[in-house]
Amino acid sequence: MICIVVITCFIEFLLEASDLGLIGTTRWRGIAYENGAFWVGLLDNWQPNYAAQPWLMFLSYQGLHTGFSHLAGNMIVLLIVGHIVVRRVGQTWFAAIYVLSGLGGALGFALLSDSAQPMVGASGALFGLVGAWKWQDWFFSSQSGYSRKSLVIDIIGLILLNVLLWAIQDGQLAWETHLGGFLTGWLAATLVIPRREDPGR
Repeated sequence: MICIVVITCFIEFLLEASDLGLIGTTRWRGIAYENGAFWVGLLDNWQPNYAAQPWLMFLSYQGLHTGFSHLAGNMIVLLIVGHIVVRRVGQTWFAAIYVLSGLGGALGFALLSDSAQPMVGASGALFGLVGAWKWQDWFFSSQSGYSRKSLVIDIIGLILLNVLLWAIQDGQLAWETHLGGFLTGWLAATLVIPRREDPGR
């Protein structure tokens, strides 16, 4: 988990420094987006910059962000939710869920969005971790005979949060990525039995 944070932060810090003219060229961020962001058009008839771009972008978009605030918010969520998931399933399954959720987030965006704008950020993978967390709570609840009402409320809360963020960001929120990541994380978590412990919600 720490490796993901370090690598992602390093990329954004380089781009921030280039934006300020401290290193390289101020075109670095644009070049990074052109070659690493997720572009729906590349799955249709757009010409890629290199042969593997339509496939590689399913992974590379996760390492790019729109700025420091976008990065900070995502990394804080990663540290909090990631810790919960690691504690329950271990580092290996955490990494698998993270990667699969990122891929699922990109797939959700590809299937549900027709945006001509690039999509970047780790939120697809992060919503996948939340999906895995919520499935684990569902699992613990069924094993212990607890009510699942609070879990339903949590999921409704996530939906409302996305609606709110979508409105605040004037429709620029990639909710399709969040949905794809969440569903993928939920499904991926069913492949591993979480360690027996108090859900700690």
